[in-house]
Amino acid sequence: MEREVRVRFAPSPTGPLHIGGVRTALYNYLLARKLGGKMLLRIEDTDQNRFVPGAEDYIRQSLEWCGITLDESPWTETPGPHAPYRQSERKPMYLQYAQQLLDSGHAYYAFDTPEELDAMRARLTAAKVPNPQYNSITRAQMRNSLTLPEDEVKQLLDNNTPYVIRLKVPRKEEIRFNDLIRGWVVVHSSSVDDKVLMKSDGMPTYHLANIVDDHLMEITHVIRGEEWLPSAPLHVLLYRYFGWESTMPQFAHLPLLLKPDGTGKLSKRDGDRLGFPVFPLEWHGKDAETGEPTVSSGYRESGYLPEAFINFLAFLGWNPGTQQELFTMDDLIATFSIERVSKSPARFDQNKVRWYNEQYLRAKPDSELAQYLLDALKEQGVEVSANKAEQIAALVKERATFPADLAKEAQLFFHRPTSYDEQVISKKWNAQVAGALQEFALALPATADSTPEGIKALLTQVLERQGIKIGQVLQALRVAVTGAAAGPDLMAIMSILGPEETAQRLNLAIDQLAAQASA
Repeated sequence: MEREVRVRFAPSPTGPLHIGGVRTALYNYLLARKLGGKMLLRIEDTDQNRFVPGAEDYIRQSLEWCGITLDESPWTETPGPHAPYRQSERKPMYLQYAQQLLDSGHAYYAFDTPEELDAMRARLTAAKVPNPQYNSITRAQMRNSLTLPEDEVKQLLDNNTPYVIRLKVPRKEEIRFNDLIRGWVVVHSSSVDDKVLMKSDGMPTYHLANIVDDHLMEITHVIRGEEWLPSAPLHVLLYRYFGWESTMPQFAHLPLLLKPDGTGKLSKRDGDRLGFPVFPLEWHGKDAETGEPTVSSGYRESGYLPEAFINFLAFLGWNPGTQQELFTMDDLIATFSIERVSKSPARFDQNKVRWYNEQYLRAKPDSELAQYLLDALKEQGVEVSANKAEQIAALVKERATFPADLAKEAQLFFHRPTSYDEQVISKKWNAQVAGALQEFALALPATADSTPEGIKALLTQVLERQGIKIGQVLQALRVAVTGAAAGPDLMAIMSILGPEETAQRLNLAIDQLAAQASA
């Protein structure tokens, strides 16, 4: 019988969730939903020294904002069958698995003090040994249950002498596994050190807890970042030594996310330095060195829409094999496959995520855009009807990247210009143009058709009587009404402003520019 697909996202609550972590969660989610499986979240908090208050809640809020739903997690109302989902709450169970490895001869006690470990590394460094580590060779010179007499080991344990439990990695063996993205990976065991499985405080390390939990939670696919690839051979050994090879999950190690210039991995520190967010939500924390309060920007607070953010993230390492770029979450689920995830690093492109945001913002119903505009105007103390807000939003949305841009672009409807584009005035404004616009201003209040088409027809009639072509006055007319040389469709602007307001603006401009000319 085929196993149900089960994936997991397992972040550590050590600070804000980096967008690389969000991408990992997204790919897990897409695979699970594509294959009709389950997605669970496990909090890996075995390293209590690095625990950051508020980080777990930040992870929860970030995934909710992104639209990544979980089937099992520490926050689901009804605990799942594999609860608890915080490793710190699962602590009692790990020792029995460490003991199983000790009993089978695949692990051992190590009583080395920090000073002895430092001395070992210093000796190896002095001997020009690359990458000094505790392994199948060096363990023979260290204080552990493989080198000490059995009665001495027993006495050390009885005396509660501090110890760790290490994995006994074989000296000469090829470790192989098939990565879903990278194909067959082969590593010689001589390059793998005897990793600590249980720390002296009784807490398991990531390596032991991760394997035990994935097995007990029946995980079928482990999709994680490339930085975990060096640990994969160790994890394969653990599955083998526990006798779980037949149910070992399939591994998929995602490509790195690079800085925009491609010089290295995009880190948590790069965002504010480079001028763009690297976190989904704004983060309030403390500087690790000074302890001073810090704030890091987030995509949500910067005005990005979650659907644009997710679409952008999906393409950082994956492509559908077609020219299509815009994908809803449902589209991504239907199209996603691990086989189309690249092995090559993905370069972060802030201009691209802005482009995605523009596309999704402009595709929203005008009524929804109007609500963004109404909320922003309300904060500014500006009252406007929902109908007028919808008209304005429909007109200015093509010039907006973020919801906040709608209110910026809409200012021309609520504030008459106090200055006029000098370049246009110097080239396009003259007595003939002023006279034509004055007649247009006189005719506007009496017009029965204030639609853009009606206003344009009225303007054409006035200009025909004046013997002027419309191209001679359009830029001057725009500057007189808005103050600027460019902007949304001018006839639509005047229609929304209404004939009375448009006429008053024209008269104001004519009087002010005439005064300037005579000064």
